[in-house]
Parts: sequence; structure tokens; C-alpha cells
Amino acid sequence: MTLEQQWIEYDYNPFILFNANGKIESLNAEAQFLLGVTTAAELFDLAKTYASISFGFKTTLIELQYGRYKFFGLTVGYQDEEQIGLKLYQAPSYKLTATKLNGELINIFTIIDLCIATNSINSEINFKKDFDPTIPDVIIDSNNLIKLLNKIYEYFRENDTIVTKVFFRVGEHIKFEDKKYSIFSIAVKAKNVDPTKINELEILAKNSNFYIDINEEQVIINLPMILPSDSKLIHSSNP
Repeated sequence: MTLEQQWIEYDYNPFILFNANGKIESLNAEAQFLLGVTTAAELFDLAKTYASISFGFKTTLIELQYGRYKFFGLTVGYQDEEQIGLKLYQAPSYKLTATKLNGELINIFTIIDLCIATNSINSEINFKKDFDPTIPDVIIDSNNLIKLLNKIYEYFRENDTIVTKVFFRVGEHIKFEDKKYSIFSIAVKAKNVDPTKINELEILAKNSNFYIDINEEQVIINLPMILPSDSKLIHSSNP
């Protein structure tokens, strides 16, 4: 990709280019996540609604929400009748509701490997991993995370392959007691799901103060990047 294409690909704000029939011709990485909580048809209708009357670009300030995604504006642009582009401006706003964060310093990859090993027993599933090795040890409630990951792997148990990806969410933050923390995510993806596990997943995530996004082929856990330097906010259950 050219530098210009990479800027679009890694932009924090979703960008989608549609053809005249509403079919997606290109989109960036953030737009792919957005499509997990809405549809291309809905976004195409949004683009047509807020497009300028004549050829050109039009920016509108408007509050929109799709799942956990919140936006404060959008830009729609088109130069002919063949293509129309939509860019949404994201408002990175998470807020933890817990009065105290409980956890201990862990290596996230060790936790995932433990869960994969557990779910590999008597299973022929091929567990693939795509990890960002730059993510440091963080402070998390490991017991609740293990329970949630195991439940996610149960959700995808009817598959030949399950992919687990760990990555930074560039530009996004979680706010806790007026302090912002960067976010990283654990995404588990496969084709087939067990729909009976969705309610259990949502309840477990809520009770554990974890933020998750669920769609037909992917579950994403969004986690705060809490480091040892932030330990004064943490009540550690382990020495």
C-alpha cells in the first residue's frame, strides 16, 4: 500500500467507499469492526441521507451510536454517480462503572495460551494466534478473564479453526476516575457459533466489568491498559 492508503487503513475513524448500488468497494480496518454492529445497507442509507445536493463533500455534526461506537459527525463525498464515500468521526468514550478495579499483574498471552490449552483437550479444533508482541504485562482480574475466554471458546466450539487476535485499539481510551487508559482487545473469530451462549457471555462480561462486542463471527473483549505504575488504583488479590 502507498503511504496515503496506509493512512486511510489505520485511521481511527471508519471510512467506507460504496458504489452506486450500495456495495462496498473499499473500507478501512476500523470500518470492518463497525460492520460487526451495523450493516452496509444502513451505512449506505446514512451516506445518501447526508450527502450534499450537488457533487462535492459535506460534513455534518450529528450524534450517532452503533453498539459501543459513538460518533459526533460524518463527512460524505462524491464526484460522480458511480461512487460515494462515508467517513464517521468517532468519539472515544468509555467509562468504567466499578468503584474499584480488582486484579493482578499478568501476561495476557499466558492467559490466552492457558485457555486454548484447556479448550484443546479432546478437541480437533485448530487454534490460530495473531498476537501483537509489544503489549506489556497489565493488571487485570485474571480469574474473570479466564472464565470469559473459556465461555467465548465454548461459543465457537463447532468449528475446525478458531483465530485469536490481540491488538492495540489506536486512539481509543477507557476513562476511570478522571484518568484515561489506552485500550487493547482480544478478538476471537470463527464461522460457526452456539447462539445459546450469547446471554451467558453478556452477563459474565457485565458482572466482570469487561466490555465485549458480539457479532455472528467474532467476539471482542476490550480491556484497559493498566500498568504497574497505576497500582495505587488497584486492589490486588494476590501478593
